[in-house]
Amino acid sequence: MKRLLLPSAAFIRSARRFARKHPQLASELQLTLELLAEDAFHPQLKTHKLKGKLAASWACSAGYDSRIIFQFVKLKGADAILLEGVGSHDEVY
Repeated sequence: MKRLLLPSAAFIRSARRFARKHPQLASELQLTLELLAEDAFHPQLKTHKLKGKLAASWACSAGYDSRIIFQFVKLKGADAILLEGVGSHDEVY
């Protein structure tokens, strides 16, 4: 089931920063977002629930050390994914 991706303002800022710092990974990030919309639990994404202050969120891999933080939400009765942030492991956690 394909889900709608809803980028937050924080996600847009962090994605721009990520693309500037890692231009070689920009296309990989785009492919990861497409896969996330198609199947959020695809094995390649290594999707997992977070704990602590990010307990309401989930994370998935967007390459070796890159992560995307997101939440599952409903938008007008349809399933959607609210994108919260992207960056290296240390930047997003």
